[in-house]
Amino acid sequence: MDVMAIETCIAFLNATADVYEALSVHFARYGLSMGKFTLLMQLFHRDQVSDEQSGLTPSECADRAGVTRATVTGLLDGLERDGWLKRKPIPGDRRMLRVELTKVGRERLTEMLPDHFGRTKGLMENLTCAEKQTLICLLKKVQTGTPALLEP
Repeated sequence: MDVMAIETCIAFLNATADVYEALSVHFARYGLSMGKFTLLMQLFHRDQVSDEQSGLTPSECADRAGVTRATVTGLLDGLERDGWLKRKPIPGDRRMLRVELTKVGRERLTEMLPDHFGRTKGLMENLTCAEKQTLICLLKKVQTGTPALLEP
């Protein structure tokens, strides 16, 4: 038995749980969850970098977030109800929709992001630049071990 592997995994899981809890509290200030914020950032990023048609289809949102289309539908319903985004039909294909940020949604995100980025910086402020780079490399290595948990 590798005791150090177990201790390392427990420390990793404890840190992850604490960060997720803190992020949940943080996003709740804005009436959001982590899933909703992820979708909003996808749409915001798309608007910033694309000269093409704005927005994304619900299936593109699901693929980018790594969740099911059913999960995305629920998240989109809530965000649309709260005025963050709107669904628009794609001209020429009545079956397809694009999801776009509303003007209000874009303004809310623009107001929120400085606070979010500042808090993210605060989360990592105890690490040097070199330690942050090392942590990224180590976390990528940990990710490569996840099949060991998935194998039957």
